[in-house]
Amino acid sequence: MRLPLSASKVTTFALSILFVFAMKAVSEEFNYDEALVPDYTLPDPLVMEDGTPVNDVQMWKEQRRGEILRLFEEHVYGKVPANAEVVRWTVMSVDLLALDGAATRKEVRVYFGPNEGDPTMDILIYLPNEVKGPVPLFLGLNFYGNHTVHSDPGISLPKSWMRSNQAMGVVDNRATEAGRGVRSERWQVEKIIERGYGLATVYYGDLVPDKNDGLEEGVSALFGSERSSDSWGAIGVWAWGLSRALDYFEDDFDIDATRVAVMGHSRLGKTSLWAGAQDERFALVISNNSGCGGAALSRRRFGETVNRINTRFPHWFCLKFRDYNNNEDELPIDQHQLIALMAPRPVYVASAEEDRWADPRGEFLSAKGAESVYELFGLEGLNVSEMPEVNHPVGKTIGYHIRTGKHDVTAYDWEQFLNFADRHLRSSK
Repeated sequence: MRLPLSASKVTTFALSILFVFAMKAVSEEFNYDEALVPDYTLPDPLVMEDGTPVNDVQMWKEQRRGEILRLFEEHVYGKVPANAEVVRWTVMSVDLLALDGAATRKEVRVYFGPNEGDPTMDILIYLPNEVKGPVPLFLGLNFYGNHTVHSDPGISLPKSWMRSNQAMGVVDNRATEAGRGVRSERWQVEKIIERGYGLATVYYGDLVPDKNDGLEEGVSALFGSERSSDSWGAIGVWAWGLSRALDYFEDDFDIDATRVAVMGHSRLGKTSLWAGAQDERFALVISNNSGCGGAALSRRRFGETVNRINTRFPHWFCLKFRDYNNNEDELPIDQHQLIALMAPRPVYVASAEEDRWADPRGEFLSAKGAESVYELFGLEGLNVSEMPEVNHPVGKTIGYHIRTGKHDVTAYDWEQFLNFADRHLRSSK
């Protein structure tokens, strides 16, 4: 005879059942087990949509490259509005003896509209004083303001919207002096200057706020905030801003605009890849821990997934991308083709061992999947068949490393980026 359960036991039993189902749901949504990666087939970068094989560089340049770029515009990142343009820029300040005389610091303001109050972005630039002539340069967006990349008191505080974060010196969505230099480890300014490169950075919030309704503000609102299925998301806006910085570099005789490396971390790593894919003026492209929607293959469904990223950050991508939530196999492209769009330019992908959310193996396999396009140009890609050991950089025209540690940008990462740039940005000079 079965005795009735007490109310407390029923509650405990019910909670246990709910916990089991909750854990099952979490494990299904966020897979960290390589054995559970589903079978998938990647679209071939060298096969046209109609099945025609791409047999030479000319066909890649004139047909297939544009086809892949269009697919990413329509299905992932969205299109740049036809009326998006820059009105002007002006140099706001110059210090010829910054960093104890080692560098020249410039601050340049780019204006995105004709009227007072229209959006602007501020470019912070450091150039090495010991290098004569136009210098190669790294460009990247930052998360909490230009003043956070170095403790230099001459860097202006941003006036744009900011995510509240006491540790970053942000109070009531505004930057404060407390944030000066708090992200300096991520930027390694002195090391970059010592190696003979310039560094330029822009606060990403100058372009569009990183929040769910952010597209109703900033640059996206200036050029029309109504969203259709293929309208740009925030990543598209940020990438567009990187190209506008490059426009300015072409007007600055101290900078060699033909040797600019665009670099980004995390969501801004997704941005640097999309900027490099659209704008072939970028001489080198670097993705650091960019994960889903960046360097990692979507079809692997490992760590962050298309469904998760679209749910948590609905403003990052175009609306059409949501059609592939839990439906990645129907995507007409995958991220290895994004990396292939950099060819024949050098591209570097960096992962971190503890950053499983960004799927390091998926990032490596994506770089591997782009090799066929580089081979079409007669170039070596990764030049390895298997994922390398931790802290063992590999690659030729495509570079890759996975380092110890977590989701971050470290001095080790910058050492590899600089070494890679030495091989590719200095060899022709």
